[in-house]
Amino acid sequence: MSSNIDNYKIREGSAGLSDGGKNYKKKRSVGKTLLKIFCYFLCAVLGLGTGIALYVFRLMGAVGFVNTPFVSKGQYETIDFADLDNVDLNSGNVSSSWADGGHTRVYVNPNYPIKKVSQRDSKVENILVFGVDSRGTDDVNCRADAILVVSIDKRTDTLKMISLMRDTGVTIEGRSSTDKLTHAYAYGGVGLLINTINDNFGLDIQRFVMLDFGSSSEVIDLVGGVDIEVSANEVKYANQSINEENMLLGTNVPLLTHEGLQTLCGVQATSWARIRKLDSDYVRSSRQRTLALALIKKVSEFGRLEQVALLEDSAGVFETNMNAMDMMRIALAATDVLGSVEQYRVPCDGMFTVQQNPWMMYVDWDKQLPDLSRFIWGDA
Repeated sequence: MSSNIDNYKIREGSAGLSDGGKNYKKKRSVGKTLLKIFCYFLCAVLGLGTGIALYVFRLMGAVGFVNTPFVSKGQYETIDFADLDNVDLNSGNVSSSWADGGHTRVYVNPNYPIKKVSQRDSKVENILVFGVDSRGTDDVNCRADAILVVSIDKRTDTLKMISLMRDTGVTIEGRSSTDKLTHAYAYGGVGLLINTINDNFGLDIQRFVMLDFGSSSEVIDLVGGVDIEVSANEVKYANQSINEENMLLGTNVPLLTHEGLQTLCGVQATSWARIRKLDSDYVRSSRQRTLALALIKKVSEFGRLEQVALLEDSAGVFETNMNAMDMMRIALAATDVLGSVEQYRVPCDGMFTVQQNPWMMYVDWDKQLPDLSRFIWGDA
């Protein structure tokens, strides 16, 4: 399945510089405003030229950067990992809610560094984008919920989105038996999650972006909502999730009242994408990709100055291990490949069997791995 989106240009980043102390607050505020006006002027004159590049680079310096440890393959093999068979995944701390402000921080466990892997093709870059099922800002060691691999393919000028089903059975370091992919993050943080994905699916991920329920909703609200086709059967289940998110976020978002194409706010849209009981996790992952594409389409319709303003408004809504240089490079590369979008789901139909108790998908790796490789890199 593919979708064409034209004239899409976006940069990810945030703003928010230290004022250097109260005595200089007013002076710095004026200076910051003048700098912003000057950068806007350059953006208007130069389009996506040097002016906007410099401004975006400045904004990216304020992104929620997370320092994650990396080790070589040789070093990784010398690590004596803990036995994870008896870890309790239901002991999260939820003493602080999103209603109090802030976001869930990335879970970085220093005992599980990211294993360095070489990029398979210099013109194909794979980045992990995932959400977490935390129930509060302090619920850090939670499960990974929506798991997407965003693949930027400069060979074919294509953005590829791969959903990794959270209940896929995988091998996790420290576990003696097959376990669900979603649990890797709870066991060992983002390092164990990335290593598990790379080891099981043959990928080369080194960089990530993480959002929680609150930040996902906030990003959508910043663009004025997204247009989603809601079926009659989905209304009831979306409203159940809206009620839950209202409690979690301390909001009072109205329930959906009808089916059909409609503009959903952040809480409504993320609630719709979370629907699971209506059909299956397969359809749920499709909703998540549909939501991501709707967001891309919405931002693509913004003018250039609106896109720059969005960068500043989105300060702090996500966390990443990409520094300013990484994000600038990827943003510039993405500009050239977002003319078309292709989607994929792992595991694919006909490439897995289901274990009922506990419910888990057992992958036919001999079929799945070559097919995934063909989708991302065009070969087996």
